[in-house]
Amino acid sequence: MRRKIILSSGNKHKINEIKDILKNTIFDVVSKDDLGYLDFDVEEDKDTLEGNAFKKAEELHKLVKGIVIADDTGLFVDALNGDPGVYSARYAGEPVSYKDNNKLLLKNLEGVPMEKRTATFKTVMAVVLEDGSRLMAEGECKGKIAFEERGTNGFGYDPLFIVDGWNKSFSEMTEEEKNQVSHRANALMNLKEKLEEASEGSGN
Repeated sequence: MRRKIILSSGNKHKINEIKDILKNTIFDVVSKDDLGYLDFDVEEDKDTLEGNAFKKAEELHKLVKGIVIADDTGLFVDALNGDPGVYSARYAGEPVSYKDNNKLLLKNLEGVPMEKRTATFKTVMAVVLEDGSRLMAEGECKGKIAFEERGTNGFGYDPLFIVDGWNKSFSEMTEEEKNQVSHRANALMNLKEKLEEASEGSGN
């Protein structure tokens, strides 16, 4: 029996990544926008990725029928004591653009040598099942922050994040390459197992 998953996101890049990673499963993935909730928005005011992810999932779960997934992602840069971290999406203030965030990150890392520009991308995936029970999965990807933007694919901090072992930024990778190693892919693979276990446990 197929199950519907509703993504509490309007970010097309993120939605496409999630759909690609969950293809060939029993889950049909739709976004909140597909269901007509274009104006649905949740203030991300928690101080952890987990808190923000569950807030987004639980608020949408009140409005729709099905499994709701939300994620929150942060870039944690060691030389900046973990910043921008949970505030990654609005690092340069609001309203903000990816370019503004990247410019501020590069400015704050001026003079820091490559070996000390280590960083970790972390994603928390929060799920609220049909009956209101909750699941969570995490994923991360380690790398370094480049001295300038590289590549044209991806979004957010992707042009600056050089993945360990690849010598490529996320923006220089193909979608297939990124979905093998990214923080969101790792979180989703962990989540996929938990969703399948939950489905088996419910008799579906």
